[in-house]
Amino acid sequence: MIAIEMCAGAGGQALGLHEAGFQHAALIEIDHHACETLRLNNRQLNLGWGDIIEDDLKEFAKSSAGFAGRIDLIAGGVPCPPFSKAGQQLGHEDERDLFPIALQVVRKVKPKAVMLENVPGLFEEKFRWYRDKISAELATMGYKSEWKLHQASDYGVPQLRPRVILVAMPQEDFQHFTWPEPTGDTVTVGDALYDLISEGGWEGADEWREKANRIAPTLVGGSKKHGGPDLGPTRAKRQWRELGVNAHRLANDNEIPEAGFKGAMKRDGSIQEGCENMPLLNVRMAARIQGFPDDWSFHGSKTHAYRQVGNAFPPPVAKAIGTQIIEALRAKPKECAA
Repeated sequence: MIAIEMCAGAGGQALGLHEAGFQHAALIEIDHHACETLRLNNRQLNLGWGDIIEDDLKEFAKSSAGFAGRIDLIAGGVPCPPFSKAGQQLGHEDERDLFPIALQVVRKVKPKAVMLENVPGLFEEKFRWYRDKISAELATMGYKSEWKLHQASDYGVPQLRPRVILVAMPQEDFQHFTWPEPTGDTVTVGDALYDLISEGGWEGADEWREKANRIAPTLVGGSKKHGGPDLGPTRAKRQWRELGVNAHRLANDNEIPEAGFKGAMKRDGSIQEGCENMPLLNVRMAARIQGFPDDWSFHGSKTHAYRQVGNAFPPPVAKAIGTQIIEALRAKPKECAA
């Protein structure tokens, strides 16, 4: 099964689809650091992915017809600001809305299936007409489509990360498609990060694990507009604090709690008020919260790396949906009754 990944970012969706059984012929991403991350992992993990195209999706759309007839799946997470509250929800009036460009690629490439993801804001009633418009355009190309809101925590990701997914296929294939069932395995922040939090010898690690007994809030802080890496606005920081995590900044890779740890120190040597005995998260820990495996590397500085993590789509969710797409495409037609 061959795929094209649009707006690939750091490869969260691409990795999940790869684990489901798709091989990528091309991955398109405009951010340089994210492209370097894709190249790095493709090389280190011997993934065998095809072209990693560092360009605007609008430019790729002009030449994408060259892939026509060769692709089983076109997937991607087009920019979310047009539909997020942080992005003012301008929808189709936002110049960052790339749904029309993604549909241009689909029309030219004619894949067997389409999978697109976005933020839950797209599922609000005021965007129903826009979802219907996208589905109607896909119908003119011969695809039946369906939208569904998924929670990442339903698939073993230790985070509340709702995402809207569109899946489309020709009717003869779509009739065999079913959305994946939740795994039923809830992973808490404490369970997900305990080995990393405790590896420095911190005596409070066991107590911390018991406190961090829920899933994390949605990882944010991936915006270029809002600068350096932290775990989000005031409300998110409050939720992280309830889990025993200091969310005011991201730690360096070697900044883990050691014996005698009392809290992350500020430049003046004092401990952040209200964050006593609270560890910071580093990029690797944040990546685990996002569902990345530990062997997935991120290129760039701490800020660039965390931005990639914060904007990623959890690989386990992509794998679950990708597996269902493959099963539908491989389903044999039922024989007619005699």
